[in-house]
Amino acid sequence: MKDKFKVFDAHCHIYPEKIVDRAVPATDRFYDVTSACRGTVEDLLRENDEAGVDLSLVESVATTPKQVPSINRFIAAAVSAHPDRLCGLGTLHPDSEDLEADVRQIVSLGLKGVKLHPEIQGFKVDEARCMPIYELCTAYRLPLLMHTGDKRYDCSNPDRLLPLLKKFSGMTFIGAHFGGWSLWEEAYKTLAGLPNLYVDCSSSFYRMTPGSVKKVVSAYGTDRVLFGTDYPMWKPESELDYLFSVGFDDEDLKKMLWDNAASVFFPEQI
Repeated sequence: MKDKFKVFDAHCHIYPEKIVDRAVPATDRFYDVTSACRGTVEDLLRENDEAGVDLSLVESVATTPKQVPSINRFIAAAVSAHPDRLCGLGTLHPDSEDLEADVRQIVSLGLKGVKLHPEIQGFKVDEARCMPIYELCTAYRLPLLMHTGDKRYDCSNPDRLLPLLKKFSGMTFIGAHFGGWSLWEEAYKTLAGLPNLYVDCSSSFYRMTPGSVKKVVSAYGTDRVLFGTDYPMWKPESELDYLFSVGFDDEDLKKMLWDNAASVFFPEQI
């Protein structure tokens, strides 16, 4: 069945060889999981070959402002080395001394948008220091993929996101993990129907039944859901197998597996 579809994995993390064996375990400890994959470009491409993934959106996040330029260069170099297999997102940090310069770097490197992780980067999404990021993403037409939701914290939960997305209605926003990791039902009840919101399904299947997946997807609409694995946390093949097991029809699968992500990140080709 997989052979019928092009697959765009719209949520993958990669790391340089010199730090991958520290970075991935640190994320595992934060979420109390054990990642299934290694986290390097080479490993991702190997996993994608096995799973039948055509294109992956790769990213990393800066925990300090000084990391931003080097991370963006690393992601851009990975994409440049594998332009037919990877596209990339840049990172920003709300405490940067020159956010616009960081955004200009993202654009000049050919990256397709911005990735943020409020809980790991240490900010609440509606803080005043974050507003310039949303203004710049809107002005430069950069889609913003953000980790959203965590019942242990109050950084990116649905009640904070709702007024933000209404205020920045011109910004294309992708809420990772169905818009609210560990708060899936609250997220779709709060956020579904916002015209500038997409969600991805990453790091959600392991905590959901097929019936609950169908319910969440139905709430957002299949034209608003992107397939994403959160590699290296989960194997692309197992995440695809789960999606195919839920029972969506071919047209809906085509949207979630390719068309929706392509419309967000490659609108000039639509």
